[in-house]
This record gives sequence, C-alpha cells and structure tokens, in this order.
Amino acid sequence: MPIADILAPLPEELRRHLYFTLGHFTDKADDAYYYRALATAVRDRVTKHWGATRKRFAESNERRVHYFSLEFLLGRSLNNAIQNLGLDEDARLALHQYGLKLEEIEESEPDAGLGNGGLGRLAACFLDSCANLQLPVVGYGIRYEFGMFHQYIEDGRQVEAPDHWLREGNPWEIERPENTRTIKFYGHTHRGINDQGKPFSKWVGTHDLLAVPYDMPIPGYKNETVNTLRLWKAEATDVFNLEEFNSGNYPDAVVQKNNAEQISMVLYPNDASENGKELRLKQQYFLVSASLQDVLAKWVDQHGDDFTDFGKLNCFQLNDTHPASAVPELMRLLMDEHGLDWDQAWKITSGCMAYTNHTLLPEALERWSVSLFSRLLPRLLEIIFEINERFLAEVTKLYPGDMELRRRVSLVEEGDQPHIRMAYLSIVGSFSVNGVAALHTELLKSGLFSDFYAMWPEKFNNKTNGVTQRRWLSHCNPDLRNLLYETIGTGWESDLGQIEKLVPYADDPAFQKKWSDVKQRNKQRLAQYVKANTGVEFNTSALFDVQVKRIHEYKRQLLNVLHVVHLYDRIRRGDTEGMVPRCVLIGGKAAPGYHVAKLIVKLINNVGSVVNSDPMNKDMLKLVFFPNYRVSSMEIICPGTELSEQISTAGKEASGTGNMKFMMNGALTIGTLDGANIEIREKAGEENFFLFGLDADGVVATKKDYDPNAIISKDEDIRRVMELIEGGHFNATEPGIFDLLTSGLRNPHDQWLTIADFRSYIDAQAEAAKTYSDQKLWNRMSILNSATSGWFSSDRTIGQYADEIWKAKPLGAAKSGAAQKNGKG
Repeated sequence: MPIADILAPLPEELRRHLYFTLGHFTDKADDAYYYRALATAVRDRVTKHWGATRKRFAESNERRVHYFSLEFLLGRSLNNAIQNLGLDEDARLALHQYGLKLEEIEESEPDAGLGNGGLGRLAACFLDSCANLQLPVVGYGIRYEFGMFHQYIEDGRQVEAPDHWLREGNPWEIERPENTRTIKFYGHTHRGINDQGKPFSKWVGTHDLLAVPYDMPIPGYKNETVNTLRLWKAEATDVFNLEEFNSGNYPDAVVQKNNAEQISMVLYPNDASENGKELRLKQQYFLVSASLQDVLAKWVDQHGDDFTDFGKLNCFQLNDTHPASAVPELMRLLMDEHGLDWDQAWKITSGCMAYTNHTLLPEALERWSVSLFSRLLPRLLEIIFEINERFLAEVTKLYPGDMELRRRVSLVEEGDQPHIRMAYLSIVGSFSVNGVAALHTELLKSGLFSDFYAMWPEKFNNKTNGVTQRRWLSHCNPDLRNLLYETIGTGWESDLGQIEKLVPYADDPAFQKKWSDVKQRNKQRLAQYVKANTGVEFNTSALFDVQVKRIHEYKRQLLNVLHVVHLYDRIRRGDTEGMVPRCVLIGGKAAPGYHVAKLIVKLINNVGSVVNSDPMNKDMLKLVFFPNYRVSSMEIICPGTELSEQISTAGKEASGTGNMKFMMNGALTIGTLDGANIEIREKAGEENFFLFGLDADGVVATKKDYDPNAIISKDEDIRRVMELIEGGHFNATEPGIFDLLTSGLRNPHDQWLTIADFRSYIDAQAEAAKTYSDQKLWNRMSILNSATSGWFSSDRTIGQYADEIWKAKPLGAAKSGAAQKNGKG
C-alpha cells in the first residue's frame, strides 16, 4: 500500500496522535499537547517526501554537498513545514474542531536553540533554499541541549538564564542510533610498518565518546523535496560505572557520561578560561569528525575502498572558520583509516573543501594554542604541521628568500605561545574561498587575506548573502503576502525576481493606500508585542525605527542611543521643529563575557527609562530594549519596521542579513557603505536609502589622526549629548557606571569611530524624519525597496554556490520552472 494511502486527513491524524501518541483521551488539553500532536501529524506528511528524496539522492551519481556549521538558527519548524507543504487550510481545519487557532498553537513551539545570530540564520535560509532548488545538500551541526541563553533584563542589566529548548522534546527530530560514530580525544600517535611494508600512523590511547545523530527534515516549497539536517549529540561510551556506584562513589560513577555530554550541552560556552577554550575546540572537532566519518561510511557502503571519484562526487562547505579542523581530519581518516598516501589524500581534501569567511575582524579569526592542540588532538596537530611544511615549501619556490612572507602566511603563528591559525588552514586546504558581500570579498582580497590572494587569485570569489522570502516575507507578513498575491501573483515565492513587477505600482495612489494599510496593521501588531514584553506603549502613528542584531561595538548600537539622547535633548529644549514622533526599538544579546556590550545594554535601558517617563516628551519619543530577541520575535518586528538601522563602522560588517529582511518588507534603510548595504543601495536606488558616515577608505584615513574630542568640542549637538551622559542624567543613582563607554568614545584609538560618524548620522536621521512627514513619498520609497529586493533571496545565493563552487545539480522531477530559473541566479 502506498504511504500516501496510510495517512488519514489531517484533522483525523491530529486526533489520532492526541489519543494514541500522547495519551490524551479527552478533547481538553494544554496547547503544548495540541502543538505536539499537530507537529507529529505534519511531520508524517513531511516524512513521506523525505524518504523519497533520500532514495532519489542515493540513486543519483551527481555531486553531493555537505554543509558544516556550528549554528543553524531555524526558529520554529511547524509554521515552516505547513507553509512549504501547502497545509495551512488543513491545519486550521484540524484545530477548528477543538476551537483553536493555528497562530495560538504555533506559539507553543520554542525556537530551536541551535544558533546565535546572522551566521546561524543564514545557514537555516541556505538549507531552505537548497531544498527549494532540489539540490542534494545535507546540513551537519550539533544538537545543543541548551541554546543561546534566555535573556532577561533586571534593573536595566542583561541577565542570562539557560535556554532549555529541548525540555519537552523535539517532535521534528528522528534519532538514528545505527549511524553513531566514535570520536577520539587525547592519546598519542603510534607508527609502524604494515604487512605491505608501508609506514602507517594510528591515533591510540584515546579517550573516546560517541556522536549520536538526530535528523531533522528541511522541506522544500511545494516541490516534494525534503532535505536533511543531521545534528550530533555527544554521549559516553560507558554511561555508568557500576563498580564506582557499588562502592558508594556516586559522582564518579557518572563522570564519564557528564564529561561527554558537555560537548553538546551548550551553544558557545564562554571561552574566557582555558577549560572553556578546550570545550570550544572539542565542539568543533566533534562536529567535523562525526560528519566526515558519516560521509565516508556512506561512501564505503556504496563504493568500497575506491576513493578515486570521492572528490568529484562530494563537496564540503565550511561555514566560517569553526569547522576548519575538517581539513586535517579528512586527511587523517583517508590516510590512517583507509590507507591512502599523503598525495592521494591531499588531492582529495584540497579538491573538495570550500571555505566561507564571515568576518573582517582579525580578532574573530580563530586561533588555537599549539599546547592545547597537542594535548587534545595530537594526531591532527602532526598533520597540520605537515600541511604547513609543504605549503611553506611551495611559498619558498614562488617567493625565494622572502622570509617575512613565510612568517605572515604560516599556519603556525610563532611566539612564546605558538598558535594554529584556523582561517589560514581553511584557505590552504580549500579550492574555494568566498566572502559574503561584494565589499567584504574585496576587503578580504586586499587586506586580511591579501598574501593568499596574490598566490591563488582563482580561489577567491564572492557570494552575497540572501534570505528566504518564504519565511521572511510570505510567512511573517501575511497581509503583505496577500496584497502581493492580489497584485502580482504567487510566482515570487519561488522566484523573488518576480517581485520587480511591483515597480509600476509605486506611484499608484490606490496601491499606496493598500500598502500603507498593511504596514499600519503590522505596526499595531508590533506595538502590542512590545507592550506585552516591555510594558511600553508605542504610538502607531510614529516612525518605527528598529535595530535588532547581536550587541557588539562594531554594530554601533551605541551610535543609535546617542541619537536618541540628541532627540531627547532637543525635546527638553523645545527644539522640535522638523521632528516627527519616533519609536526606537533595539534588541539583541551580548555575549556573557563581553563587558562593554553588556554595558551598552544597560545604557539603552537607562536612557529608555528616563526618556519614556519624562512628561516633557509628550509621546514624541520612545526607546525600548526588546528582551530575548530571537527568530520568532523578528517575525513580528520585521513587518512592522519602517526605518532599518544598519549602522556598522564601514569595513567591519561582512554582509548582514537583517538588512535584507527589512528591505523585503518595505522598510527603508539608514546605513553606512558597509557589507550588503552597498548592494541594497545600488538595487533600491540612492534616492531610496539614507546614507551617512565614512566609507571603508575613509575609515582607514580618519584613523591616522582621529581626534574625537575636537569633534565634540566643535559640535554643540554632540557636546550636549556627551554632557548629558557624562553628567549622570541617565544614571543618577549609579554614578560613573558609563565612564567606560564615554571614555571609549573620546579615545583617539576608538576603532569604531562613533563620534566621527555622529554628525553625519544626525543629519541623515533628520532627512529620514523629513521624508517620513511626506507619507506619499515614504510609501513610494517603501514599495520600491521591496520591489527591488529580488537579488537578496537566498535562492539566488544558493544557485550561485551550486553553479560556481559546488558544481551540484538539482535532482527531482518536481522542480518548478521558476525555481530552476532562480537557481541560475
């Protein structure tokens, strides 16, 4: 009997899972049970296509791609699966029999705690697009039991609490214990001669643990394709020491279990301590070793020990530097476990590894001490040393006598404490190195990796990031989705290029009115959400000005707050000419060990508390810090935003993806010439973007003789802002707490150049306010931003990865013509 015939209609399946799967024998249950029952019923329908997709991929002889990432910020899976399978009407009907609404039940699903910020959300968008384009791509990550911490605000300060997202289980995952892999740590290398007289090396005396896979389905959009995200959980080889337990030593009886499970316990443990660094490196190696073993085991099942075509039929995409140890680990597995010699293994490895860089900050490029590597991964360190020795020999041939170049490009950074440069290892071991925005890639080639670019220009390429319009427009903005359906049809959901059909409507008064009505309803929804989470009431006739992203100095939330203080100072002085009412929302998490970032959170909250309670304000200005910002929050924030703050110091942001989500939903951008802002401005038109600040070259030039104190003293507006903050206006009962921030702003060595850009930022914000007062003009610009966002679909990005890096082809007869076109970029 075909699988499709086994499944009853969704309402019946929901009732069956409530009764038989969850054991609820009445129609009254908590929403969480209805969520689990509905999720399981929907997953059954996903699984039907999942099995067929796996079979299709297994039977093909095309190249497969394995996407390695420490983060996959999926958000919620129920709404995504319902949308991509076209089950919205069925799901609503199923819940209607219990008097429930789909939106209420969706709230019962926790955000999957598998990522932190843009890196992980990008990976999630990429998996969605790979499934939409029917590409044979498997995602590999770690099944963190606790995700990025839950953020609370107490007395204006960030307080972290565990995010136990798996507490109630995860109905979207399927455990695959038969594919468990063994991971080695510590030990030493044993060398010898085998029976064929060839030398061999074995990693022995190791402390082993297990990597147990859990698979999650990634459904394509209405195309009967379901790809896989495989997540690894760490477990001990011996869970329980009975001898220790019987002797009364209960803690030691489970010590091995506890030590093993630490690896997949928490996303990004604090690495300020040596133990934290060791755990981070363990996580990274755990991911790549388990995943590479998995791919090799499947290869051997199909091809035996013949690896002739392995590199031709497999590609590994390293999402940032975290999975860099995949290079020496694949070498180890091919040589030590499968008997290949060095040249054979290196040809395969360097021919199938591809590296994506996500940062221009040198301090963010991972380095691990040789002492830590030698203790934790001794066999890999030997291989890295060998890779480096051979690479430096090649450098010497190309540039004889240039010892300074050898020092600069060496994989081993010399010094009192030598370190392994993981980004350099990724470059040397890969056939492709890509940046994620046009400016970012050019800066990599001319700056951070210029020596490598000079040697291997053919390796370097750009793949500007994108986001999936199915989640970040169609799902999160249903009113706008329906307006687009009515106006230009539905094809944009699988080919966002079709959204250009909106351009002629930008000057249509009737359409502008519909567009404005949609935005107003989204603002009302956001205002309700803000009130529920912060207690602050937003005036829905005000300009909604939003900055949501990781809290970091280079993203310059501090610049945003300075502008709020400037507006507040004007209100206090009665200088409100040209001002429009404005509601400013800032959200994001600061890393637990990042003191300055947490101090910025405190300043935002203190300023908001004073501004929002000042009777002189009269609802002209509001500032809130939105707590525990996450994917599901962005799904409400993004559609209601009118002004998108993308204000990083030029040359510091690799790309950004929040800027793309806001653009798709009709927000106007105020930003610097940084990351993908440049391409957004080019696509939308200079007249539809509020530009301010230094460009990347200007940043470099300004740093040579930067004098922020002179700027402050000459600009009355900036001076007044600094006086309010330094004078304790926002911290009357906590004197001096913001001195670190203000002294940083005044420091001539401030690499973020916040004061240098402040005047330009004030002027651009004034221009935004002036434009907002002309709602006809604002709506036109808003429509054009959305209408020109087609380039920023992750379908386009992945189409370029597939064509230009992976050489991967779509598999599946159900692939739509629109998706096929979009896949070509």
